[in-house]
Amino acid sequence: MHLTALPSRRRILLAAAVAAATAIATTGPTAAAPLAAGTTDSPDRQQQYAAAAAEYGVPQNVLLGVSYLESRWDTHPGQPSTSGGYGPMHLTDAEQVASTPSSAHVDENEDPRGDESRPLNLDLTAAAEPSGDTLPQASLQTLDAAANLTGESKETLRDDAAANIRGGAALLASYQQQLGGPVGAGSDPAAWYGAVARYSGADTEDAAAAFADEVYDQISQGASRTTDDGQQVTLAATTVKPDQSGLHQLGLRRAERPDGLECPVRLACEWIPAPYGEYYIPKTKTWDYGNYDIGNRPAQQKLEYIIIHDTEGYFGPSLGQVQDVTYLGWHYTLRSVDGYVAQHIKAKNVGWHAGNWYVNAKSIGIEHEGFAGHGTWYTEALYRASAKLVRHLALRFQIPLDRQHILGHDNVPGIAPANVGPMHWDPGPYWNWSHYFDLLKAPFHSTGTPHTGLVTIDPDYANNKPAFYGCNRQPPGVPKPPPDPEPCPLRGSSSVILRAAPSPTAPLVNDLGLNDKGTPNTMYISDHGARASAGQTYAIAEIQGDWTAIWYLGQKAWFYNPASAPAAKWANGFVVTPKPGKATIPVYGRAYPERAAYPSTIPFQGIAPLQYTFKAGQRYAVGGVLPSEYYRAVSFDGSSPDDRTVVRGQLQYVQVQFGHRVMYVNLDDVQIQPAAENAPR
Repeated sequence: MHLTALPSRRRILLAAAVAAATAIATTGPTAAAPLAAGTTDSPDRQQQYAAAAAEYGVPQNVLLGVSYLESRWDTHPGQPSTSGGYGPMHLTDAEQVASTPSSAHVDENEDPRGDESRPLNLDLTAAAEPSGDTLPQASLQTLDAAANLTGESKETLRDDAAANIRGGAALLASYQQQLGGPVGAGSDPAAWYGAVARYSGADTEDAAAAFADEVYDQISQGASRTTDDGQQVTLAATTVKPDQSGLHQLGLRRAERPDGLECPVRLACEWIPAPYGEYYIPKTKTWDYGNYDIGNRPAQQKLEYIIIHDTEGYFGPSLGQVQDVTYLGWHYTLRSVDGYVAQHIKAKNVGWHAGNWYVNAKSIGIEHEGFAGHGTWYTEALYRASAKLVRHLALRFQIPLDRQHILGHDNVPGIAPANVGPMHWDPGPYWNWSHYFDLLKAPFHSTGTPHTGLVTIDPDYANNKPAFYGCNRQPPGVPKPPPDPEPCPLRGSSSVILRAAPSPTAPLVNDLGLNDKGTPNTMYISDHGARASAGQTYAIAEIQGDWTAIWYLGQKAWFYNPASAPAAKWANGFVVTPKPGKATIPVYGRAYPERAAYPSTIPFQGIAPLQYTFKAGQRYAVGGVLPSEYYRAVSFDGSSPDDRTVVRGQLQYVQVQFGHRVMYVNLDDVQIQPAAENAPR
């Protein structure tokens, strides 16, 4: 479901923000006076930063540091971020935000709780109408202010990197003048802390400070990289001890940070609780409860996973959804523009977010403001805040920092064959997993050779630009492609495309869960049935020249992997194969116990094999051996017999990278062996 109408409150806020942005640029004693135009026609990006810094009197390292925290100096030409921001300086345009529809987080065929013993009763009509502001007012419309300060058109500021950098420099200078700080390219960078904090667009003091701290940390560390349009940019490392006094002049709200908030200290984080309460359903004349279950993790049940989601909508409406007792719940939501974090559910409790009760019971769900396939991009501020949060949680709960335990929602399996298709596919092919794991301080490394039997997907994100289509039409589940799809903008992706033969013209492979006709899957943006994603490790099936085949959903799946520009890294580890004598073995979407493990007071939870085939001779990468567990939680007050208890069985399961999603096989059905043993040569 999509929301196309802009709520009236949001229209009012938008109008106010546009007016305020124009006023900042044109009126008042603190407005920045335009300086003489600098030279911006140089094709060299480093010179463009230098020219803009000189023109508007901003220390060059401050300008570079702010730009790095917004975009890593990438241009994303003509493409907005989730926050409606454009270019390397992330100049925001509220009109873009207003014109991008949000979605209900749940469609009519999907249950985020993922437990047949206690299905959800959601009013999808109400869920499709979230309320709330899209962004904090300060960050809604910096594009207009930059246009007034520079004399450039909004179109030029969106599309031209040099103009965009000038616009960002002009904004920084205007903020510095309004704070009464020194202006000049040679001024002390330490004195610009307040202006940098304001540039974040944050509406809370700790979020503005966290953004500014990241900028000054980056200035101290330095950076050098090639941008998405091939420009080399360098920020020389300079130790700066910022003067933080300007922060308090911004008059921002102090966020509530109670004891017990589960966030790292330097992360801007606030407690905005999801309600746990009962509600009456007039249609069925019954009582229900939402939007999570009480638990006692990790004392009662080990946390195995952190699930990365995107909201398929904006931050404000998403908060409105998670605070609705009749809806569903996840543990954290992150805002795009500044990396601000809201915690909703304590880690000990079980959120309803992943569509798979086994995974929900053993995971923490983190929503990121964004869209999996609209063609928008995730800000560096968002990536950094998320990585800090995930690393903190992973260390606290002893969750390994790898792609077997840090999963996208698109990697979570359906609980039964009928549930596979409606499962969500966020955060989508544009989430930069490789960069994210660099920030987690767990980068993807090569640990093997072509003969060690495994491969870890890791394409060059900036230059890997698959030709997806349908970005303007992509609800949460995986729909059928439209008759006349529009191509998506070519942009960096973490996904490699899998084909049925080692040829660029070969058809894509098939995912029976998404396309039960057995015909090839497609390049439709939400159709991930023929893709592998960065960080995922697969068993090698065959190598032919520049092409590598992996075992994928019961078939050989080929991807282009030349030595001159590899799309993956060779790896070592373990694989599973069916035990001798077994022609095929079942594959499951959850790891539940055997019937004998259940007490008489708890109904047996059957587990149906998924529609895929694991045949003798195939090999799949091992992600870990897991106990069989079922967390019983079906009543609001825990009054049902044996409610809020964990059923554990004798069965054990092996998590495998079976397709784009992880799946489970019974340990009794397989043998585990080193991947190098009998690996294809």
